[in-house]
Amino acid sequence: MKETLDKAVKEIEQYREEIEKKLLEFARSDLLFFWGEKRDLYLKQKTEWQPIIDWIEESLKVKVNKTDKLDVPDNEEMQKPLKNVFDKMSNKELACYYAAALNMKSVLLALALVKGRIDAETAGKLSYLEELWQNEIWGSDDEAIKRRKERCEELALIESYLKK
Repeated sequence: MKETLDKAVKEIEQYREEIEKKLLEFARSDLLFFWGEKRDLYLKQKTEWQPIIDWIEESLKVKVNKTDKLDVPDNEEMQKPLKNVFDKMSNKELACYYAAALNMKSVLLALALVKGRIDAETAGKLSYLEELWQNEIWGSDDEAIKRRKERCEELALIESYLKK
């Protein structure tokens, strides 16, 4: 993973603008925008995700719109503040951010991880919140457990790399 992140830092140097554009596009459909219709899932999301959303809203001075439907909520006002955050990141931070965002399907969780608001273990747990909730009801799948473990290990490596 270290070699992958070293390579990503070099790619950021070359393609920073394009990568930032991809991240901004990705931010339009962030995982944390989509909330469950089931009351117990919603309450779990409110307990676990809302503190991150509150921090994002305070940090970026934006309102995060959420939905429990299939439509993508309008969070266009988040684009400029996110771009400003990206512009202030070092190549190393942006490379780690990019890797974490892809891993978790969430630019918001990635920002919280890179800025030290949450650790890798928490980030992994939050990114799989709905899947873990479903496992409580239906049981777990060995392949899903393996995939989740691998991704959480990647997050830990990203966090470690960032701190060096």
